[in-house]
This record gives sequence, structure tokens and C-alpha cells, in this order.
Amino acid sequence: MREKPTIPIFDGHSITITHPDKILFPADGITKGELAEYYQRIAGRMIPHVRDRPLHMNRYPGGIQWNPIQQKRVPDSFPAWIERATVEMKGGTITHALINNSATLVYLANYNMVTAHVWLSRIQAITQPDMVMFDLDPADDAFSLVRRTALTLKSVLEELKLVPFVKVTGSRGLHVIAPIRVGPNFEEVHLFADSVAQRLMAEDPEHLTTEFLKQKREGRLFLDVNRNAYAQTAVAPYAVRAKAGAPVALPIDWSEVESSKLRPDGVGIRQVFQWLKGREDPWKSMERSQKPLPQLKEAEMPDRSGRRKGVSKKSARRG
Repeated sequence: MREKPTIPIFDGHSITITHPDKILFPADGITKGELAEYYQRIAGRMIPHVRDRPLHMNRYPGGIQWNPIQQKRVPDSFPAWIERATVEMKGGTITHALINNSATLVYLANYNMVTAHVWLSRIQAITQPDMVMFDLDPADDAFSLVRRTALTLKSVLEELKLVPFVKVTGSRGLHVIAPIRVGPNFEEVHLFADSVAQRLMAEDPEHLTTEFLKQKREGRLFLDVNRNAYAQTAVAPYAVRAKAGAPVALPIDWSEVESSKLRPDGVGIRQVFQWLKGREDPWKSMERSQKPLPQLKEAEMPDRSGRRKGVSKKSARRG
């Protein structure tokens, strides 16, 4: 019997990759072994952005042609060295894994996790996000509108004395993120995001909407701010998406948003390291770019009718 390959991990653990030749991306022949190798190599860039954030896993044991297993809870089979956090939820608690080292990333790939989604807060202040996020979700493949809206949003956030960052989602849109100082709760951050989104929509109602229901969007780009709520997640920077080509959710520089060549799913795991060559992480300065969340004036308060609110719960504890 052929010996199972192991991947050496510099933080003190080695992981046996079971069935490394199993094809997870059938259109491209991308295997579980390739996925694990990618996550090992990208760990240095990815971990600073996901450390201490509760994890939601999208797992594809049979490949991406099947519906994913959406998993939040840490199973009993996980080794003790994987860090955990127990968070309060309606009706009880959930213990999540934390991606705090490269060994955990490789272990999760072996567990058939293709995509990592993480919270907008860290466990040290679980009810207080350290960023505000805008998900620009187009109704079709007209990506030029997404780029144009992102650049407009950048200008608005800069006017408000925030420092915006951007990433391609690896799917259809862009995420625009502004790091904020920890303090306001999710509801306060959600209110602010709602206000900004409604301001943008009012300036271009023909192309932009904040309607949560798809049938009411009428082909417009959805300015989604609903991730700014307790226990909501967003695709992690440098995570792989379950799409043909295994595209990566990549932090990018704002200058790239200005280019008509930019695609939201244009770089997959087989091209990403060539693409990254010579490029620093454009989110490297994110933590030191945190600014106070701007205070809304009464006239700036958003219309919350029919909207999900960013309700906060209590606390988190390490497992």
C-alpha cells in the first residue's frame, strides 16, 4: 500500500493528506492535494486577516459539483491543537474553529474545506467588529458597474475619514472594507453601513439598490451591508471559491479596480502565486489603518423598514 504523503508544517505539526489525488474541481482536475498545498503556501498572507475570527466552513467531500456541507461547529474529531472559540447564539452556544496557524489551514483542507468564511469581529471583542463591509453584488456579469460603484464608495468613505480596502470575491463582485477602531457594536456599524449604502443608491437609483429581496432589485447592483451583523460571515481573504478554476478571493490595490481587465474570478490557485510575485499584500496596513466609526447625524439615519438589523449578543471564550 502506498504511504500517505505528509506536508511538513513549521508550527510544529505534520498533517497526513488522505486521498490527495481526489478531484475536487472536476472541470479543471484540481485535486485535494493541490488545495492543501495552496493553503499551506498562502498561510503567511492569509492568517493575519483571519486570526481569532470564528470560522464557517464550506466543505465539499465529493467535489464542488455537489452541494456543500455548511459547518460552523468544531467536530469532536478535531485535534486539540486547533484553537477554538465558543460564542453565544440564540438558544445556546456554538464552538467554532479559529485559523490561527498554517497547520490548521492544511488540516481544514484535508477536511475538504474549500472556502473559509469568517466573522467581522475577533474573539477578544466578539460583539464589536473591527471593520465595516460593503458587498457589491451585481445582478449579472456587468462588472464595469461593480468597479465604478466601488470607486464611488471609496471616495465616500475617504470623505468620512475612513481608509477603504478592496478585494475581488472570487465569485461575481467586490468587497469594500474600511477598518474601524473596536468600540461600536454591530448594530451601530450596521446602521452606518446602511446609511452609506442608501446615500449611494439615492445618487444612482437606476443602477443601485439596497433591496434585500432579489425580485425587487430589478436588475440593479445590490449594495449588501447585511454582513455587518453579529454571527454573519464573509469569504476570507485568500480563500478559494467553489467554482471552476478554483478562483481566489484576492485583496487587490485600488489601482487595479480602475482597469477594465479586472475580473472578480480571474485568478485561480494554479495562477495565484505567479500573480502575487513581486506584490506585497495590499491589506498589509489594514490593522494600523483603523479609524473611529463616524457618528451619524439624525438626518443621516437610514430607513430600516424591512431590514435585518445587526443585533449583537454577549461574549466569546476560547475553547
